[in-house]
Formats: sequence, structure tokens, C-alpha cells
Amino acid sequence: MHFLNTFSKSRLSWLLLLAFIIFFEGCALFFQHVMKLDPCVMCVYERVAMAGIAISAIIGLMAPHNTVIRWVGLLGWGYSAYHGLVLSIQHVSYQFPEFPWSASCDLVVNFPSWAPLNQWVPWMFEASGDCAEIVWEFLGLSMPQWLEIIFAANLAALAIIVVAQFFGTKKN
Repeated sequence: MHFLNTFSKSRLSWLLLLAFIIFFEGCALFFQHVMKLDPCVMCVYERVAMAGIAISAIIGLMAPHNTVIRWVGLLGWGYSAYHGLVLSIQHVSYQFPEFPWSASCDLVVNFPSWAPLNQWVPWMFEASGDCAEIVWEFLGLSMPQWLEIIFAANLAALAIIVVAQFFGTKKN
């Protein structure tokens, strides 16, 4: 735990988190703009959750030795990863509904008026796909199923890092 406590106070740890999120967001944009797979409303909301993790990583990266800044980054990471997991679970329920007639999501994204991301950055946050349609699979799992794994892994990693915060530096 001492190593993880020290590691969480390094810029490298936060940079790795940011790099992973940039990779995942890059994959989403590759699917959309290169493979021509239209993102649905849930896909866009899941992207926002990923962006929240990226913002949290940037906050942690700014001053990882500062306890307050580090905890703000950790809390933002947890908040975003949790909401991403909830969204991806809901998205999977649209793709594999218990009651097929009840599986539907909104047709357009609904951002608050003070942050209309789909208007500011439409190439990333505008939706035109169908949430229930499975347009891509890898190893038998759809995109939102992979996102369940990714967000759950983020929460597991976060839990370990949070526990490590209570194991300070070694005293000789």
C-alpha cells in the first residue's frame, strides 16, 4: 500500500489515468468518424462520463502532492466512473431488454442549457444512433458491455488508491 500511496502522489499516476481515458475517447471517435458507427444518446452520455474522469485526472495532475487537490481528483474520478457504470448498465439493458417493448432511450441528447455540449462540440457529443442496436462486438461483448468493464475497473482501481491514501509514508 505504501507504493500506491506514493504513486498516487506522482504526476505519472494521474498522467496514466488521463492517457487511458484519451485512448478510450479516441476509440469512440474512431468508431464514429472512421468506422461510421453513429453514437446513440447513451454513447454520448458515456463519453461525458469518460470526459469527467479526464478532467479529474487533469485536476490530480496539477498538484498530486497537495492533499486537497488529490482528493478532489479522486472524488471526481469516482463520481464520473460511478455514473459511467450506471449509464453503461442502463445502455446494456436497452440492447438486451427483459421486455423488448420497453427498451428505448431518448432520440436526442438533453444537456443543460448552461452546457449544451452537443452544440459546442457536435462532432463528439451529438447523437444519431439507436441505443438498442448492437453495431459492434469484440470477444462477444457489445460496446456498452465493454464500458461496464472499463468503468467497473476504474472503480476498482480507485478503491485501491483510496485505501492506499490512509497508508502514509514509511517511517524509518
